[in-house]
Amino acid sequence: MKKVLLLILLPLFCASVVAEPILDSLKIQGQMRHFWIYKPAGIQKGAPLVFVLHGYGNPGQQRTWMNEAAEKHKFAICIPCGWKDPQGKPSWNVGYPFQQGWKVDEVAGMEQLAKHVQKKYGLSRKNTFMTGMSNGGEMCYLTAYSKQKTFKAVAPVSGLTMEWIYRTMDAPKPIPLFEIHGTADHTSEWNGDLENKGGWGAYMSVPIAIGYWIAKNKCEHETVEHVEGLNKENGCSIIKHKYSGGPTGCEVWLYEVINGPHSWFDRDINTGEEIWSFFCKYLE
Repeated sequence: MKKVLLLILLPLFCASVVAEPILDSLKIQGQMRHFWIYKPAGIQKGAPLVFVLHGYGNPGQQRTWMNEAAEKHKFAICIPCGWKDPQGKPSWNVGYPFQQGWKVDEVAGMEQLAKHVQKKYGLSRKNTFMTGMSNGGEMCYLTAYSKQKTFKAVAPVSGLTMEWIYRTMDAPKPIPLFEIHGTADHTSEWNGDLENKGGWGAYMSVPIAIGYWIAKNKCEHETVEHVEGLNKENGCSIIKHKYSGGPTGCEVWLYEVINGPHSWFDRDINTGEEIWSFFCKYLE
């Protein structure tokens, strides 16, 4: 009887095991880049890898909006920690006015880090993606516009396209892109801030920023779905815009969170699940 009971309980115990994040580091561009690696229990060799980039002034945390989805779908997460900019804040160099003169090539750095993590932790070289919140979202846009071969798709959350990126850069190729953004975001304004009233530098409106990628990816079809938010007390609803039909299959999604603030919207939608449902369309 004891042996039978043990055999029954053992699978239940194993199923409840939750992996702990690992703090690691790598020297990049002359500085140590610290980062967290999260590999769920039971993850397979060659599993997908998702980079999760924090917002301005907020060093990389162990728990992100992607952790629960990683547990469920068995992909790994890399959470890099931003270096301190001229203001002394952990951040990503996306060309804010107060970052002028800061010589950090973030895209090259993220590519170097991704290759290191893929090799060291036995993760996929083909199925590597990037999401980021706010300043991390800006990094997603900068990565998408850059000549890089590492990140297959990007998903900025409350991110924006700097005017200098939109004006001076042209993406070398189509890339799948998914933006989640609140219409009541007063940090990264839905309607943009070309006059730099917020101090972050001039940036484009969300519709114009997304319009660039619809054109770049040559999407021909749009579907629109209106859904209620998970928390009815928030007064938020979501309009899901999905653009598809381009020759390369690179879709563009925009979730317009009506009355949504500057956040990653985990109280309104299952952000991690939604982003993974987008990324997994591009698994090889």
